[in-house]
Parts: sequence; structure tokens; C-alpha cells
Amino acid sequence: MRKPTTSSSLQMMPRFHPPYISPSDTGTTCFKETTRRLGYLWHSLGNEKMVVKVYGKAQAVCPQRVMHCLVEKGVPFELVHVDIDNMEHKRPEFLQKQPFGQVPYIVDGDLELFESRAIVRYLAEKYADRGPNLLGQTPEERAKVDQWLDVEAINYNPWAFPIVFNLFVLPIRGLPANEDDASAAVDKLNKVLEVYEKQLSKTKYLAGDEFTLADLTHIPATRYIVENCGLSRLLDDKKHVKAWWEDITGRPAWKKVVSFVETGGSNYSP
Repeated sequence: MRKPTTSSSLQMMPRFHPPYISPSDTGTTCFKETTRRLGYLWHSLGNEKMVVKVYGKAQAVCPQRVMHCLVEKGVPFELVHVDIDNMEHKRPEFLQKQPFGQVPYIVDGDLELFESRAIVRYLAEKYADRGPNLLGQTPEERAKVDQWLDVEAINYNPWAFPIVFNLFVLPIRGLPANEDDASAAVDKLNKVLEVYEKQLSKTKYLAGDEFTLADLTHIPATRYIVENCGLSRLLDDKKHVKAWWEDITGRPAWKKVVSFVETGGSNYSP
């Protein structure tokens, strides 16, 4: 029996032709081009698998903080809806990922991470080569950013939260608000904003003359306070705070987040 030639042997083998490779292509040039294109395809598929997943509710403050950072950095993400209205975030399977039963947490490759401020720090560091620098360039600048991130978490948010919860969240759920708690929080937040007014009379943004995470973390809760709680006066009577607010909420990335939330988006791609 005659041994098949190399050519006929190749013809007997099953053929695999990606849709963009012509079956008639042969030779070294074709091999290199096929390898290049398959490599690109593999890279693309890898990137698809590596999209950051954000677990939370689009309307919630902390997931918006994370989404804003991702949009600023031009990083694609998938929002995986968590039904917090029906207490999905308190179920055992969720608590395995976020033991305090809060949103959001993210999955980025092999990393699982919760706490929105830790998440945005991580994202700003990992994707430092994309979008604006949100952390500061020097140790001194980074220290200022961290300082105001702590101010937001320790001095601002403890008063912003009860305002939003009592004057916005509870009413839309048809539940009674604690007016005394809300009123006390408004007074406390106003005093905090008086400190902000002094700071912003000296610098364009909280940590200096560039927009950073120190500013970004304030936006979601403050938006609800201004637009949904009827408390724009907290900013209107403070010249520098008002200018700062108009600046940071006018950023294209934030406008994209608002649109994403209002249209019920689930996947974001720059």
C-alpha cells in the first residue's frame, strides 16, 4: 500500500478555519497571521472573562461610588443586581462573600473585595495607567487624599447616611421617617460643610488642585441629599462648596454613571 504524501495526509486531517482565515491561505505568512489573530482572539476572550463584577444595587450609594471609579478609569464592568429590598444581602450565600451583609463587593479575577472605599483605592491603584490619577502623585499628595477620604468616612458619611435614609429611602418604601434623627443629622452635616467651605476656599478640590478619590467618594450620597431630600440649601449658601459640587458632578464619568443607573444598565463598556 502506498504511503500517503504529506499533502494528502494534510487533506485527510480535520480542518479548523476561524471565520476570518481563508481556507486557501497556506505557508509561513498564513501561519504567522493565523497565530497573531488567534492570539488576539484569546486575549479578547481573556479580557471578557476578566471584566470586574460589582455585586450591589444600582441605586445604592456605595455601589455608585465603585461604578464611578471604574468609569473614570475606563474599566468595563458588570453590575450583578442584589435585591436588597428583599434582604438578599443578608442571605447565607451572600454573607459568605460579604460577612457584614452590605453592598457592594467586587470580583476582579481571583480577587474578592468588599467595602467601597477599599475597593476604589484598589481600582485607582491597579488601573493607575488609565484615566485620571485619583490617588495623588507624591507621598504628600497621597497623604492628603487619604486624609480627606478618612474625613468623608468618619465626619461626613455618618450624617449623610441618616439624612438619605430617613428623607429618601424610607419614604419611597412607604415607611415612616425619623424626623428628629434627620434634623439632627442636617445640623451636624452643615457644620462639616462649613469646614469644607474653608478648605475649598484654598484649593479647587478637597485634597488639592486635582480631582481625586477624596472628591469622588462624596458624590453619590450628596446627590441624593441635594436632589431627593430637598436640601440643596446646604450647598447653596456656601460659595466654594457649591462651585466644587457643580464641578465634580459635571464630570463626564459621573454623568455616565447617572445614565447607567437611570436606564437600568447591567454591563458597562468604555
